[in-house]
Amino acid sequence: MKTRRQYDDKFKRMAVELSVTKGSLKATAEELGITQQILTRWRREHLASKAVTAGEGGQVSQEQQEILRLKKELRQAELERDIPKKGGQHLLQERREIFRFIKAHQGEFSVEMMCNVLKVSRSGYYYWLAQRPTKRAKENETLIVLISDSFTASKKRYGSPKITRELRAKGIKISRPRVARLMRKANLKSVIQKKYVVTTTDSKHTYPVAENHLNRQFNPRKPGQAWVSDLTYIATCEGWLYLTIIMDLYDRKVIGWALSKSMKAAETTIPAWQMALKNRPIERNLIFHSDRGVQYACHAFTRLLKKQPLVLQSMSGKGNCWDNAVAESFFKSLKSEMIYQHDFKTIEAAKQATFEYIEIWYNRQRRHSSLGYVSPFDYYNGQLQHVA
Repeated sequence: MKTRRQYDDKFKRMAVELSVTKGSLKATAEELGITQQILTRWRREHLASKAVTAGEGGQVSQEQQEILRLKKELRQAELERDIPKKGGQHLLQERREIFRFIKAHQGEFSVEMMCNVLKVSRSGYYYWLAQRPTKRAKENETLIVLISDSFTASKKRYGSPKITRELRAKGIKISRPRVARLMRKANLKSVIQKKYVVTTTDSKHTYPVAENHLNRQFNPRKPGQAWVSDLTYIATCEGWLYLTIIMDLYDRKVIGWALSKSMKAAETTIPAWQMALKNRPIERNLIFHSDRGVQYACHAFTRLLKKQPLVLQSMSGKGNCWDNAVAESFFKSLKSEMIYQHDFKTIEAAKQATFEYIEIWYNRQRRHSSLGYVSPFDYYNGQLQHVA
């Protein structure tokens, strides 16, 4: 039986803040998989709470309206810079590539403006437009637009294998090598995968260490059979922020997570565990696996695990990160796809970006090769329908 998800105050607050940043309740609600009515209620409660804190009814609402107005002005200013920003890569390419860019973006900018910025003549563009391209050339132009859309939607995170899967999911028959060639032609490159340095938590402690019961069995047949957990850090201009995650190996969904300014168990593993229990109650024998960090071995955390008679704690071998490879892989993706692409000025900015990455991108949209190139959300729901 499908359990109804419970949302804590942190999730609600960050969802509201994300909707303000995006400027759209509907889009944010769809991305988070909740109804617009629920998000509207959360926003109303959030503003009411801030109004009580401020002691002036209505003042917060006006501030929010001013923030939205300024954000719209900012978006307009950014739009005016979009042509050189989007077309910059075409300035050093042959004229035909520039004309393709202009044709692909006619819905966003005027032809005259693009020709002026990209330093080509309108007559030359219209002459090129009047030529009769081959059937293959027409197909390639259409495919480049579709590939660019998928590439942009993934925030430049997808390479040719996952772009190919995206197109095939839309009913377009295309090979990965062709997608790769068209991506090179359009100068679309996925974000650089920087080398991820594995970092471990403090394992120099006197607490008991559990055996490795998981033994690298990373593909359970049912949800709730094996969870893995780990910690990493996020750098901001205001200091370090620590992220703790708990993932169900069945569908690779991050079912529990916590952000904190310290590495104490009360702010890392414990709140992440509590969120995981709300999102996916324990219904069968479960192996909970982690490294040997003090946050997992301390009495405060192990007492929580012992309250669940179906849970068996498991820990990696000493200094062996491969025993927890799936959690390490998640952090590699997080670092290369999100953290390395930002320079976080504030801790709040890092929290908002992490919330969006986990709850919207990773859990609901990102295609996972280990799941047959579907998202954790689609994999879990598809398997439930298959069983039904």
